[in-house]
Amino acid sequence: MAKEGADMTEETEYMIDRNLVKETASAESPAGNAKEMRAVMLTGFGGLNKLRVTKKAMPEPQDGEVKIRVKTCGLNFLDLMVRQGNIDNPPKPPIVPGFECCGIVESVGENTEGFEIGDRVMAFVNYSAWAEVVCAPVDFVYKMPDEMTFAEAAAFSLNFVAAYMMLFEVANLREGMSVLVHSAGGGVGQAVAQLCSTVPNVIVFGIASSFKHAAIKDSVTHFFDRNADYIQDVKKISPDGVDVVLDCLCGENTGKGLSLLKPLGTYILYGASNMVTGETKSFFSFAKSWWQVEKVNPIKLYEENKVIAGFSLLNLLFKQGRCSLVKAVMDKLLCLYGQKKIKPVVDSLWALEEVKEAMQRIHDRGNIGKLILDVEKSPTPLMANDSTETSEAGEEEEEPEGDNDSKERMPFIH
Repeated sequence: MAKEGADMTEETEYMIDRNLVKETASAESPAGNAKEMRAVMLTGFGGLNKLRVTKKAMPEPQDGEVKIRVKTCGLNFLDLMVRQGNIDNPPKPPIVPGFECCGIVESVGENTEGFEIGDRVMAFVNYSAWAEVVCAPVDFVYKMPDEMTFAEAAAFSLNFVAAYMMLFEVANLREGMSVLVHSAGGGVGQAVAQLCSTVPNVIVFGIASSFKHAAIKDSVTHFFDRNADYIQDVKKISPDGVDVVLDCLCGENTGKGLSLLKPLGTYILYGASNMVTGETKSFFSFAKSWWQVEKVNPIKLYEENKVIAGFSLLNLLFKQGRCSLVKAVMDKLLCLYGQKKIKPVVDSLWALEEVKEAMQRIHDRGNIGKLILDVEKSPTPLMANDSTETSEAGEEEEEPEGDNDSKERMPFIH
């Protein structure tokens, strides 16, 4: 588990003198000169062999944008789906993946207000987060609290905003209610549990792999094995059912979730992690997943007074233009953070060159909390006897001979 403080290097680095940063920025060569940065590149949809760390032209801020020298990035299950092409209308490769990052403002574009060079910030981006430099519109950028580390910030924005909006904007969580959350040991699951603790007498039922139960026992009221039939166990504890079900499994448990809902309860679908079944996209598995999605009878919803809803934070931001609502939520969350009522849970830190191994860990659902890509972290030396030539599905990937990028590195886990 990563220490929240990361390293003293990180703690001192964000205390940079802003005048020194300005002098450094002004001393740089004009924008017309070629500037390059390191970035993770997805060369095509498929397995881990489609990811490479490469050099790329450095972006410059446009009107209303800030240029961020990235320190850390968040890695989410959605990124695995992007890699495989298991999303609607994916951008054409090659692309730089990633939807959230944090770092230091290096410069600002014209007509940009509210940010200065040297500000510590976290940002949502519509791809392109996994790079040394990112440019983002100010509507998607938020200042970090002084006491928040870069590792925490990368584990904060997407997970806590999504959890808060599902609980309070969609489900209207109130005192004395009960919440059942799948993947309770993941980043969103841990954020849900912490936010529930800010409301009196809320009971949290967590579904997670059994090896995670010891780690989540302090944040979850009751926990159950994800591979077991938990319905009867939940009903033994709460015969009337639960008020909220949060499902990140593409609706394959919709019937179970709805059967557990009390009248006026809310079932929220917010992900599709079970769509990633192997190293590469399998059309058979894809079709099977959709075939297994249980059909919902609207008449039954009406008769039983139950609500079914969907939530996608990135669509809300980048397709539906609700950035002002998200900013208001972020302000509330930062207030809770300042009051020490919530704190991001970081699972592990990985170098950009270790992105394949980080993806393997999240694919195997081995994480408790958030996986972080640390841009400044040096990769762990290659292990002579380890390799990623065998995929999650047990099939060999087609890798060029002598490609050291396919060699597995030891994870950097606190």
